[in-house]
Amino acid sequence: MPSEKILEQKKVIVEGLADKMSRAASGVLVKYEGITVDQDTKMRKALREAGVEYAVIKNTLIGKAADKAGFEGLKSELSGMNALAISYDDPIAPAKILKEYAEKIETFEIRGGILDGAVVDAATVNELADIPPKEVLVAKLLGSIQSPLYKFAYVLQAIIDKENEGKEEAPAAEEAPAETPAE
Repeated sequence: MPSEKILEQKKVIVEGLADKMSRAASGVLVKYEGITVDQDTKMRKALREAGVEYAVIKNTLIGKAADKAGFEGLKSELSGMNALAISYDDPIAPAKILKEYAEKIETFEIRGGILDGAVVDAATVNELADIPPKEVLVAKLLGSIQSPLYKFAYVLQAIIDKENEGKEEAPAAEEAPAETPAE
């Protein structure tokens, strides 16, 4: 039987993980198998740069933390070796980065996740990863707003051009000769 000290350490880990999960904008659970040290190092660096916390954690600890945080549905995916990526700011970042590696490594797969306080399946995480970056979405929005305005301006210009068609420009008013005194 584990010592009291070890049980207390695990309790602290579960409390901390439950707190992180409840505060997270999103989290992604992945099957952590078949990844090389080089791939893992690159992936962890990309996650760190995106502000994502990533750790390989025992399933029992993830399960207990999920219960405490209200994500009981996540427990059904806990088998084998798993890792959890949590983001507090950008809900798309962990999904994008981990999907990239899941496509490269056959045994590394997305199992599910959490998003806005709810458990989501692997398909939802993959859809989330396919969302274009914010800059692209803003550009598309601005393009869709500008397009009708440009079309409207072209129509107005065509109407003005049609009305002026065939009309000569009015001659500039010439200066009238100065009156000469009567003789």
